[in-house]
Amino acid sequence: MTSKPAIYLDYNATAPIRPEAREAVLRAFDLAGNPSSVHASGRAARDVVETARKQVGELVGVVAGSVTFVSGGTEANALAIESAVASGVKRLVVSAIEHDAVVETAAASGVAVEVLPVDEHGVADLSKLPQLLAGEGRALVCLMLANNETGVIQPVAEASAIVRASDGLLHVDAVQAAGKIAIDFSALGADTLALSAHKIGGPQGVGALVAGTRANVVRRQHGGGQERGRRAGTENVAGISGFGAAAVAALRDLPQAADQGIWRDALAQRVKDAGGVVLGEGPQSGLGRLPQTLCLAADGFASQVQVMNLDLAGVMVSAGSACSSGKVKASRVVEAMGRTDLAPYALRVSGGWASTEQDWIVCGDAWLAAWKRIGARRREVA
Repeated sequence: MTSKPAIYLDYNATAPIRPEAREAVLRAFDLAGNPSSVHASGRAARDVVETARKQVGELVGVVAGSVTFVSGGTEANALAIESAVASGVKRLVVSAIEHDAVVETAAASGVAVEVLPVDEHGVADLSKLPQLLAGEGRALVCLMLANNETGVIQPVAEASAIVRASDGLLHVDAVQAAGKIAIDFSALGADTLALSAHKIGGPQGVGALVAGTRANVVRRQHGGGQERGRRAGTENVAGISGFGAAAVAALRDLPQAADQGIWRDALAQRVKDAGGVVLGEGPQSGLGRLPQTLCLAADGFASQVQVMNLDLAGVMVSAGSACSSGKVKASRVVEAMGRTDLAPYALRVSGGWASTEQDWIVCGDAWLAAWKRIGARRREVA
């Protein structure tokens, strides 16, 4: 008996590595040199790193010198926040839907932290921002470009205008948005921006912090003078090379990423027709959602039960963020949207560079079959 091939729709957790990135990593493994060495092997390794720096910069429209390579999105977010605090920021304003990497770093920063709420559609309520910025001392505002659970794109450029009018700084977590929508760092008005390789089909364990002219990146990891003195430690040459290759491929494939919105919307309609709820699809200041992200919920259909049922059907998805040591808990993002009633039932389906329309159809078939079974059991109990 032939088993059905597994369907992977959990790209917002991590994307399968792209062939281009895999090949780049393997080529880099054959290099023996340290990028800081001045001999021929060292120069070859340095060339790989600097080529990738340029490629990653092009993904978000910046020059290579604006890019600092780090170990991933979590470190990029931490470096941005800790650098701002070390440079004299007295307060942090963090949106209610930020990733734990931002929330936990802010909480550990030693300065006051205030929360910027979101509306029922998961969009940051910028009407509250001027008041939050009115306190004493310079503030850093942390507002992600697109939410990792709902896919809702945030009004970052509009927020930047408000922040700059108050002489504040703006940090943008763009980890989920990169490779799914076009990103122009200057147009966003960000001072710092976080990226991660494995979300776009690169290797795990490498990311980047992009910094503008108003930002001061302060070294938090001490040792040598690598990364222009911004981060000590021998660079991960193979990982960085794969990151660069993935960035090139992701930029090339942006039109195909947009096409997934049709497949996503078709599944969303099937969910709604069956009595489920789609979160984050309402009016969103014209910015919309990431085209390959769907957050759904069905009252009484627990997140972990949905994940297990789909997994048994050969479909891999997540319950909210997949960065909590495998734990399944009520979605903090959905709670922030005022839907505490649906927070324990939220499910995230997310496609990517290798997804097909059939993947989304099969996912819908499996979800509807499981929902039907759960409904039948509930009727029997009643």
